[in-house]
Amino acid sequence: MCCTTIIKMGICTDSLVSVFVGRDYEKSKVCKEFANLGKDNFQSLSFVLYSKKFSRGTFEEIKALVDEVVSLTEECCDVNAAPDCYDRRTTELSSKSCEHDAPFPKHPDTHKCCAQEGLERKLCMAALVHPPQEFPTYKESSNEEICESFRKNPRDFAEKFLHKFSSSYGQAPLPLLVSYTKNYLSMVSTCCASSDITACFAKETFQNKYLTLLTILSDRVCSAFTIYGMEKTRFSYIVKFSQKAPAANLEDVIKVAESMTNVLSKCCDSIMEDCMSKEITEYTVSACEHLSDKEKEFKNCCGEKNPLDIFLCTYSMPAAQPIKLPDIVKPTNEEICNTENTNAIDRYTYEISRRNPYIPEVFITKVHSLSKEVLSECCKAVEPQACLKSQRPLARSEITSFLAKAEELCGDYSQLTFTEFKKRLTQHFKTNFPKANSKNIKDMVENRTDFAFKCCQMNSPPLYCDQKEDDQKARDEIQSLKIRI
Repeated sequence: MCCTTIIKMGICTDSLVSVFVGRDYEKSKVCKEFANLGKDNFQSLSFVLYSKKFSRGTFEEIKALVDEVVSLTEECCDVNAAPDCYDRRTTELSSKSCEHDAPFPKHPDTHKCCAQEGLERKLCMAALVHPPQEFPTYKESSNEEICESFRKNPRDFAEKFLHKFSSSYGQAPLPLLVSYTKNYLSMVSTCCASSDITACFAKETFQNKYLTLLTILSDRVCSAFTIYGMEKTRFSYIVKFSQKAPAANLEDVIKVAESMTNVLSKCCDSIMEDCMSKEITEYTVSACEHLSDKEKEFKNCCGEKNPLDIFLCTYSMPAAQPIKLPDIVKPTNEEICNTENTNAIDRYTYEISRRNPYIPEVFITKVHSLSKEVLSECCKAVEPQACLKSQRPLARSEITSFLAKAEELCGDYSQLTFTEFKKRLTQHFKTNFPKANSKNIKDMVENRTDFAFKCCQMNSPPLYCDQKEDDQKARDEIQSLKIRI
């Protein structure tokens, strides 16, 4: 495998996935891609796509799947292949995937696919995908370690890199993953043959910094989009921008939130190479136009020259300091159930968010979803007003209680340095648990700190933090902390 020509663009994202299906028109697409790319590039792109699709699969599992797919494609796309080759080999692949000791990536829903037969099983298998990897596991080795591994076995190095990077940042659009991995392997091939390895890597890394930044940031925002979907993503950005620019009016916040949501809707699954960079440029124009004069930090970010620097700055921006605001005007029952006026709940969320800057969006999003579900059921009831009259006080009480507990968990973390936060926790637990030994105190501090570090920031991973709250053991641990703090 030549690392400088490892990948060419031009493949459709569903072509390799459709290998599972085995229909004639799918065969035509796959064989066309195989012919266009050549075996080595087809195999490399398979590593990227299947590592992205099965982000929790091991290298050995991904390699077994890639080898199987490349083998059947090479055999069945040959001009002398038997007419039933493609259907037969894809059927064998789906059957092999159902064996208890199958070497391929594991998925909790595989058994559901295996309960089906024929085309239905193949379609089911093709639709399987792992959830986003919210905590990337890829770690860059030293230049010396990279070159030592590369020189020892270039092919093995390339395959393992493609798997590690693509599984860690698998929510980035495929064209970005392809471009980044191609550039990276080209850099390794060039620099490991250089007389000054350190200088070469520094130069190449600097030249590719924006591609690297765009790939990693795209993975983060697309990961949340995949988990939340369109509606919740829009809502989450309303919360974030309300906290980052509390002086901005709702209309401006909504425009920027919808602009960002549209970027993700267009580009996260796009095969257009310049989609994300082009759309982010347009988004930063909207963000700066509507929010830069409402918040000093936004204005500073908008002073950056490169749109990607502006995007990184606004994405990384923490919540603003609280400002003095009047009491919230709660929506009436009529406004809540008015299908033609969807702004009532948006406005209430906006008002809550900008008054609670230290409560991360993942908490507000969760309590919003729960309360909205209750209120929506009332609006469908035979007597909506009676239902709302009884349920709204309960929902309001739950919201108040939940937000208070979230403030307890995250308030100090947001306002103190990490070291100060741990010191305050340690002192707090010592005061409240005078009989606890040093190990117990340390464990309580570490549990609380780990949760805060992962879930008390502006761009906290929604799937992880939601599961952390839902997991009974974790909830019991957190609840005990809530009661004692």
